[in-house]
Amino acid sequence: MRMSTWIRQHLAALRALLVLTVITGIVYPVAVFAVAQLPGLDDKADGSLLERDGKLVGSSLIGQSFTGADGTALVQYFQSRPSAAGDGYDPLSTGASNLGPEDIVDTAERPSLLTTVCTRSKEVGDREGVDGARPYCTESGVGAVLSVIGPRDGDGDVSRPVQVVSVNEQCPASPFLTTYRGVAVECAQVGQDYSVGRIVPIAGAAPADPAVPADAVTASGSGLDPHISPEYAAIQVDRVARARGISPAQVVELVDAHTEGRTLGFLGAPRVNVVELNLDLDRRHPAGA
Repeated sequence: MRMSTWIRQHLAALRALLVLTVITGIVYPVAVFAVAQLPGLDDKADGSLLERDGKLVGSSLIGQSFTGADGTALVQYFQSRPSAAGDGYDPLSTGASNLGPEDIVDTAERPSLLTTVCTRSKEVGDREGVDGARPYCTESGVGAVLSVIGPRDGDGDVSRPVQVVSVNEQCPASPFLTTYRGVAVECAQVGQDYSVGRIVPIAGAAPADPAVPADAVTASGSGLDPHISPEYAAIQVDRVARARGISPAQVVELVDAHTEGRTLGFLGAPRVNVVELNLDLDRRHPAGA
């Protein structure tokens, strides 16, 4: 290959590089940015930001925790669903707990997912004045789980247990069951391993459809979801109304205004944007006003 041909090929490649750099690195991004600033698109393109009294207070796309410094729920606000993102709604640590339905036995390092759900359900029930009971939870708010120890049959069942331990109730707690298959139920001794037994969750007498909805006790997959279900919002209405000195009907009116239907009419479920709802409450009915 002659030198002149080699130079021409490389000059053509350089020109192509420069042209494509201008088109894809400058012209296209500027065009997309310009389109995004058109009326009706600019808010979403800028992050759906929310302001109050001229100050940036968040985004309608990212939830927030409405709690005090000690983590206690602020009674004048609707509460968001739990969050597993960092210390709660941390955009830099978005994610779920990655715990599943088989995580039912507490350990020395952390409570199980079941106990976490049970504890949250009891707390929400106590705060909102509804029944916080749910299946597989004790009245004290931990997972109702037994370790049944004894010889097993061919199906792995322990028909004649020699020891039964409520693994999530540490001594000196009184177990949620007195006896199981004729054997007295014991509380769990700290540091003891009861995995040798068959782990048996007990449904109990709680209703299959708890008064405290699932989104009140479980985190979203991202940990940043700003929405709750209309059912969770409904059980919070009376508390918020009392804290703000207004009628429940006034609160319901705002809840309805911030309730979104199914996406495209059939995707997902109806939902309430908690961040926007609480901002609107502060604007229309300030607490203590």
